[in-house]
Amino acid sequence: MGKIRFDYSKLRGRIVEKCGSQKAFAGKIGISECTLTSKMMGYTYFNQKDIISAIKVLDIDPGEVSSYFFTL
Repeated sequence: MGKIRFDYSKLRGRIVEKCGSQKAFAGKIGISECTLTSKMMGYTYFNQKDIISAIKVLDIDPGEVSSYFFTL
């Protein structure tokens, strides 16, 4: 079984809408822009802390989390 790839296009749109850029978003959730890029490209995964921080910063309804972080 290969590496699981998630589609973060909806997340990217929300980041631009709420923060203006991935760099600004990364700063707000306490990670580097390089780390965020690595997660968005699927080299590493978002952990629970990252997701909780993102929900707060991006004002994501908890019922919609899967559509932002777990779309294959």
